Amino acid sequence: MTWPTRAEAWDLLTEYTASPSLRCHALAVEAGMRAYARRFGEDEEKWGIVGLIHDFEYERYPDLGPGGHPFKGAEILKEKGWPDELIRGVLAHAPDLTGVTPDSLMEKSIYAVDELTGLITAVALVRPSKSLLDVKVSSVTKKWKDRAFAAGVNREDVAAGAEKLGVPLPEHIGIVLAAMQEIAAELGLAGQLV
Repeated sequence: MTWPTRAEAWDLLTEYTASPSLRCHALAVEAGMRAYARRFGEDEEKWGIVGLIHDFEYERYPDLGPGGHPFKGAEILKEKGWPDELIRGVLAHAPDLTGVTPDSLMEKSIYAVDELTGLITAVALVRPSKSLLDVKVSSVTKKWKDRAFAAGVNREDVAAGAEKLGVPLPEHIGIVLAAMQEIAAELGLAGQLV
């Protein structure tokens, strides 16, 4: 099959994912992936789609490992005839689980971007404005050091991903933050009255 369209990817995501927060996570990772595709002169649409669907089946199959996430997602994508490159990209976002080492720039990017979006979102949510537009790289790096803050974020994966991309961590945070700020309203993080 040819590469799916973004509309097809969105339909797949919304078919399997009802949770607004999981949908926002998918949109945030898509934005980060598109930013990295631009940076590396790659296909923004393809990279964005990998970001959009990387967790599409997680809500239905939350158990990590065979029979669950992300293996079930890969199985569904394969049944739909979606391209191997896309499926491998999805599996590469969790190499410790899947054994799929991020090799291509796209795979390294999804690995680097995925967890970071969660930390950036958490930083925005603790601000009085609840706005990504108020978040600075320094705000994220400060919270990065506080291991109790957003403790579920695998900082080692983020750091290893940035290193694989050859991008210093503060710059990596800046790239993903700027991409998320561009869609802050869509993420529900453009600020609200307190």
